[in-house]
This record gives sequence, structure tokens and C-alpha cells, in this order.
Amino acid sequence: MGYTELTIEGRNAVIEAFRSGKTIDKLFILDGCQDGPIMTIKREARKQDCLVKYVKKERLDQLSETGKHQGVIAYVAAYEYAEVDDMLEKARQKGEAPFLFLLDNIEDPHNLGAIIRTANLVGAHGVIIPKNRAVGLTATVAKASAGALNYTPVAKVTNLGQTIEELKKEGLWFVCADMGGTTMYQLDLKGPIGLVIGNEGEGVGRLVKEKCDFVASIPMSGDIDSLNASVAAGVLAYEIVRQRIMA
Repeated sequence: MGYTELTIEGRNAVIEAFRSGKTIDKLFILDGCQDGPIMTIKREARKQDCLVKYVKKERLDQLSETGKHQGVIAYVAAYEYAEVDDMLEKARQKGEAPFLFLLDNIEDPHNLGAIIRTANLVGAHGVIIPKNRAVGLTATVAKASAGALNYTPVAKVTNLGQTIEELKKEGLWFVCADMGGTTMYQLDLKGPIGLVIGNEGEGVGRLVKEKCDFVASIPMSGDIDSLNASVAAGVLAYEIVRQRIMA
């Protein structure tokens, strides 16, 4: 199980993080700042024995994701990554056919957060992301997931193609979203399934696509040629839900 780091910025947010018992790995404070809230934060940091670094404003601006750090940024051990096996176990406990999202190099944190949110709402048992060339669980992702990260397990794997092969042995089959595929309404999307969604620009990588059982396209009749990755994930996921309900 690995931890990823969540950034918490702003005085009240950092004080709240300490008081709610979050484990803060590292704290960056504006050098020379001595006002009340900052003194409170320093006191809490001493209690928790966490690493404090005093830095110049330029460094904080560089580290900041929100642009509103107010002189303090904390790195929190936020979400423990799950294992893929935990997701299959979750499905077994619920007596449901496994339903997983696999994301091939999603780089936009808002998209990742929105997809985790969708995964939660459609009843998926987990989301699998690759370790490299993809966004992890940052503060922006957590915010965009609207709380779903607390309920939907996310696993990080070294090789998505290999994970697909292993899950096929568990009885899952895989559908990936791609414009050149069969219209999703013509596919049988029931049973244990992995939904593979690709990168915002290039879509699903060739090696991963070759391992998928089906390639599904979403019918489109507008003037632009593609949907945002998180919207595509939502549209396909709800077609899977529809077929499961009708089964």
C-alpha cells in the first residue's frame, strides 16, 4: 500500500487538518511570519513532530496549486492506494459482478477527479491508474472528486496491459472508448467488466487497446470530434449501468 501526498493550503485549512488528526508529512511556512494563525500552526506541528521548512514567498508560490497559500502549505498523507484485489473482494462482498475503471494516462487532475466521482455514482468497485505519465491523487483531484475519493478505491499499477491480462484470468472482459469502435448500443456490456478510458489527447494507447475485447464508440453528431475524457467515461459507464439494470 502506498501513500500519495495531498496538498493543503491556507491557514485555516492547515489548522483544520492538524485538528482533524490528519498525518502531515511536511510543512512549508513563509520565513519570518509570526502572526497568530501561523504561531498556532507551528505549535500543532511541534505536537505532531512534523517536518517544518521555512521558505521564501517565491518558493511557496511555486509549490502552490491554488495560488492562495497565505504563507503556509502542508503535505498530507492523504489517500492510501488500494490493491486491485481489494476491489474484486468489494464486488464479491456485495454479490455483484466486478465493474472497474482503468485510466490510460489521464493527465488532467480535473478529469481524474470527475472520473472517480462518476465511478462512485455508477457503483464501480474501483479505479485503476498507471504509475507513470499520469496524474496521481493531488489536492485538485480530491476536490474534483467531490468526496468520492473517500469511498471509491484507487489502485496504482506499473503496467496497465499486464493488469488487464491478470484481470482477464479473474473473468473480467474489457471495453475501451475509441472513436473508431462499434457503437456502444450494439455491444453486450453486461457481466464482469473493465471500462478503459484514454488520455485527453491521444485516447487509449495501442498496446492497451489491443488487449481490450471490445472497442466502443459513442455516437456523436456535433461539429467537434470528441468528448472530454470524463464525459466519455460517464456516458459509457451509464450505458453499462443501463444494461446491468435491464439484464
